[in-house]
Amino acid sequence: MPISRDDVIAWLSVYGQLLEDHREYLTQLDSSIGDADHGVNMDRGFKAVLGKLPTVADKDIGTILKSVGMTLVQTVGGASGPLYGTFFLQAGAATANKMELSLAEWASAVEGAINGLMARGKANIGDKTMVDALVPALHALKQAIADGIDEHEALRQSASAAEQGMKNTIPLVAKKGRASYLAERSAGHQDPGATSSYLMFKAMVDAWTK
Repeated sequence: MPISRDDVIAWLSVYGQLLEDHREYLTQLDSSIGDADHGVNMDRGFKAVLGKLPTVADKDIGTILKSVGMTLVQTVGGASGPLYGTFFLQAGAATANKMELSLAEWASAVEGAINGLMARGKANIGDKTMVDALVPALHALKQAIADGIDEHEALRQSASAAEQGMKNTIPLVAKKGRASYLAERSAGHQDPGATSSYLMFKAMVDAWTK
């Protein structure tokens, strides 16, 4: 299952639509343990991303992803801008000059992106952040590829792992970001960053397995 430049653009478009559809939900989650702006910020950022896509649509995958990262850094407020920006900038660096990727190459790019994000945010599994969705998604994707599972099913398993990781943040006490100020009171709430990260992997399934 080669992933083409057009596939990447389709994924970004689907993700942008999911963020718009879930804007109020993400903001509601953030109102419990954050600044109540995650949904608005992510929606605004991806509207800017989609507005710029036509200017890089004829470029390689790395250039497209770097453009996404720079746009998010410039338009998304709070911690989400630098973190998601880092994710896409690192993914862009790993896919420079590529017009097509295998799923294994894509998984490698995602791994580099997550490692960059974790280094930037100093967060680990269990800290009640987007990492709690991203890392399980990556592990599931790599394992499915190693097991020779159908590539569409591999993407579904990856998204399912992200969803479970997102749900696993509910009982956690936040150790990073604004939510950490609440200490024990942050428990019982789903992390909004993990939720928007799950939606990113759901968008891969929606865009690449239909």
